[in-house]
Amino acid sequence: MLSTMQDVPLTVTRILHHGMTIHGTSQITTWTGDPEHPHRRSFAEAGTRATRLANALRDELGVTGGDPVATLMWNNAEHVEAYFAIPSMGAVLHTLNLRLPAEQLVWIVNHAADRVVIVNGSLLPLLAPLLPHLPTVEHVVVSGPGDRALLDGAAPRVHDYEELIAGRPTRFDWPELDERQAAAMCYTSGTTGDPKGVVYSHRSVYLHSMQVNMAESMGLTDKDTSLVVVPQFHVNAWGLPHATFMSGINMLMPDRFLQPAPLADMIERERPTHAAAVPTIWQGLLAEVTARPRDLTSMASVTIGGAACPPALMEAYEKLGVTLRQAWGMTETSPLGSMAFPPAGLTAEEEWPYRVTQGRFPAGVEARLVGPGGDVLPWDGESAGELEVRGPWIAGAYYGGANGAEPLRPDDKFSADGWLKTGDVGVITANGYLTLTDRAKDVIKSGGEWISSVLLENVLMGHPDVAEAAVVAVPDAKWGERPLATVVLKDGATTGFAALRDFLSAAGIAKWQLPEHWAHVPAVPKTSVGKFDKKVIRRQYADGELEVSRL
Repeated sequence: MLSTMQDVPLTVTRILHHGMTIHGTSQITTWTGDPEHPHRRSFAEAGTRATRLANALRDELGVTGGDPVATLMWNNAEHVEAYFAIPSMGAVLHTLNLRLPAEQLVWIVNHAADRVVIVNGSLLPLLAPLLPHLPTVEHVVVSGPGDRALLDGAAPRVHDYEELIAGRPTRFDWPELDERQAAAMCYTSGTTGDPKGVVYSHRSVYLHSMQVNMAESMGLTDKDTSLVVVPQFHVNAWGLPHATFMSGINMLMPDRFLQPAPLADMIERERPTHAAAVPTIWQGLLAEVTARPRDLTSMASVTIGGAACPPALMEAYEKLGVTLRQAWGMTETSPLGSMAFPPAGLTAEEEWPYRVTQGRFPAGVEARLVGPGGDVLPWDGESAGELEVRGPWIAGAYYGGANGAEPLRPDDKFSADGWLKTGDVGVITANGYLTLTDRAKDVIKSGGEWISSVLLENVLMGHPDVAEAAVVAVPDAKWGERPLATVVLKDGATTGFAALRDFLSAAGIAKWQLPEHWAHVPAVPKTSVGKFDKKVIRRQYADGELEVSRL
């Protein structure tokens, strides 16, 4: 028996129309650096401008269905307009990570065969030197102030964003798209090998947006304002631009003002109720408001992901009246994979062991743990294996070039039966709480046993004198590998390595897991999305660049 339900495609176009009509008065506020004059634009206005942009892309730039259109932009209202105009007209939004090395950006643009790049004027010094190496790019659209002279002599045609959309029709004959058609693409950061393209469908974006809005996820409404610090080039800003148009959540966009001081100022001034970013952002903000106090109490909750959140950081924000809610995900999972809400009926103290996990999986995500021998392991909170997932917003392949005609499914990324191999090692309790103990490539294999670098880092960052700490494996003739702890002390702190080792021991770290290799570093190296870049630390150790002490 077939159902009697209407078959209405789940598309980004429908999210756009819903946001600009039902939630037309909700606002996108873009920070300008002037607290008295942030830029405000309603969803209705942004939707109208997105419609004009779609007309301009089609009529002036020749963009047709399936064409990738790249953005090299900060988080701002114009970027949101591109988020909706491009996929709604049947083209493919391709967000470029502005923090990647130049050679990786060139590789990515050429692999995707982008025809158009929309760029913020402040980023022209980054884009201009790349253009001679980007043969597929035919048009550059510049949004906002910037030195356009940098593009003189460049092969592509150059357009001003505002001039391009001015006077364009406010109606567009949006195509009725197949919900499985590509809507957006994002490349992984390429920490090993070339970056890999993940292509999101309209269906996956729609379903992921619904999950973001669920109470067990971010659970926000049109009464909320979300400070979207996580970049729009990083996994669709964790789905927030789409989710906000679906539910009317107001957006506060920081543009290029991502330093701790302006973030503190905009929080105090604009009073967002929610925010989303990686742990390093919140560590920097904590140092700022400790030195120069600001009122952060409007933020009832913060979604924190991209890396494990140190419990000490969560505790510090609790004292400021802000709840950090840990989440897990990756580019391949759109990214929402789990979120740490404790079970009902617990006291605040009883909730804590659940809050420091990566949380439970939503209904759209199936998960399993696989041991080194390929066996599926039980959810008993003790059996550790690699996390594998599948679901309607989880990648089943990577973009293979030539319009994705031959998707890539490398054996080290996908199982024979189609599950995504996350590369994360952890345990799952009987009631579904995930605790990640390490990345498979970062776990320290010592004497036949595993040592969690994440556990050591979290405990070290709980010491009052430690600003940051990263732990990596280094070769050892006897044990195979042993931990090396690299530490960033807070200004004025002089705590020695022996005292830090004692601190680990007092926290319950077994003696055989304690690092004997230690080094001070001015800052922990970070990837383009703010995660600790441990491959750099391993290389620095191998090249003798670190001054290592042995205890």
